[in-house]
Amino acid sequence: MVRLIVSFLVLMLAACGGRPVPAQLGGARHETHVDGRDYVLYRRGDVVEVAQQGGAPPGDSALMRATMVGLIPWLTGCNPVASSVTGDAAAIRAKVRCPKGRR
Repeated sequence: MVRLIVSFLVLMLAACGGRPVPAQLGGARHETHVDGRDYVLYRRGDVVEVAQQGGAPPGDSALMRATMVGLIPWLTGCNPVASSVTGDAAAIRAKVRCPKGRR
């Protein structure tokens, strides 16, 4: 039964199709492909959301989260505020601090 519920939740997350949460609508969208997986980053102001597209094997959650945090400076030029990073292997949200001159 638990396996069925987990499968359903993974399917629902995959069906989201890289759409941002309402707070990120109208934000800049960046797409990339790293280590065989697709990611979408949305940025609006000083907040970013990174979502992994498709399912991830259960044991990869720490690696997926670390990859998504690493994508933030690569795609935006801004650094994530470590204390603001929330989420899991499917999607994370964070505030960013940009070097002077980058916004």
